Amino acid sequence: MDAPDTSDEALMLAYAAGDAAAFGELYARHRSRLYRYLLRQLRDNALADEFFQDVWQRVVSARASWKPDAGFATWLYTIAHHRLGDHWRSLKHRPAAPSDADERLARVTDPDTPERVLSEFERRRQLQLALDDLPEEQREVLLLRLEQELTLEEIGTITGVGRETVKSRLRYAMDKLRAGLPA
Repeated sequence: MDAPDTSDEALMLAYAAGDAAAFGELYARHRSRLYRYLLRQLRDNALADEFFQDVWQRVVSARASWKPDAGFATWLYTIAHHRLGDHWRSLKHRPAAPSDADERLARVTDPDTPERVLSEFERRRQLQLALDDLPEEQREVLLLRLEQELTLEEIGTITGVGRETVKSRLRYAMDKLRAGLPA
């Protein structure tokens, strides 16, 4: 399963069918945001750690009965929401925020700001357009080198050209990309 292009729902169905790697991808996609959500609600690192593990344990336990009626993220945060509700009901009140709550919250980084996500999307789009503009032989050697991390000799074997030709195509491709992308 090509995880980066696979929907959360497809990954959850694959996990329910026994694909442990699918769970790993779901966990990687959602762990930071889920943890921040719990930490902001609870304002206690140890309690957030406990709830975080509990929510994922509930995902594991419910995998066989999960149905894609709603999106995976919706289902995941519903589990977290219910777990928090159970906690607050058991305490009969929501404790006051600690005196240093703002300071603690400021230390929690939020890499998923809308501006950063949009900026990253725009950079990827510009890179893809620049790659599309490269001649096929330059694009091929560039992708084999950068994405597949192949040696110049391996690329030469694959493309049927010599090492020096591979180096030349890589150099021309990189020069064109540098010229075509904003600094």
